Amino acid sequence: MRTEGTIKTWNDERGFGFIEPTHGGQDIFVHVKAFRSRSGRPAVGQRVSFEIELNAEGKKRAKAVEPIRAARVRGTSRPDSPAQWGTASYFAIPAFLIVYVVVAVVWRAPNWVAGLYVVATAVTFIAYAADKSAAAAGRRRVSEPTLLFLGLVGGWPGAIVAQQTRRHKSNKASFRSAFWATVVANVIAFILFASPLA
Repeated sequence: MRTEGTIKTWNDERGFGFIEPTHGGQDIFVHVKAFRSRSGRPAVGQRVSFEIELNAEGKKRAKAVEPIRAARVRGTSRPDSPAQWGTASYFAIPAFLIVYVVVAVVWRAPNWVAGLYVVATAVTFIAYAADKSAAAAGRRRVSEPTLLFLGLVGGWPGAIVAQQTRRHKSNKASFRSAFWATVVANVIAFILFASPLA
């Protein structure tokens, strides 16, 4: 059975990469020899259709890969693509900084909270970068629940930067929906924590 996806990472020098299936699930390894058409080299962001088989070690890989024509891509453009929403995501960071300053001044939030956000942001960015590297190399990945948890405890600004600069976890609608839910939950938790109600 054929399925569709987008080339998420591609190492042209070594001739392999990973495809992110359109309907979610784990990324699929693909080798340059799996492409039926030899017209042009594979590229990150390219839409393809493919079949899935198991290699000798029982791991999934793509076969009979074919590029999807550009006209078809335009006809089925994804409204949630990173190109459309990526830049807008950055506005969440300065917006939160304004909220943080107002809350800190009005209710005097403890200084260590700012430190927590800085550390969590750095750790989360590193986790995303490590997961991106692991995906490209076929190593063990950082689980999505772990990435979401890091965002929930205050590392979501680092996640936003990593999603856009590293083009990682920015194209999967289900993950992005869960991610933004953790952002909202974190901001609400911060406001409640700093308020007199706490």
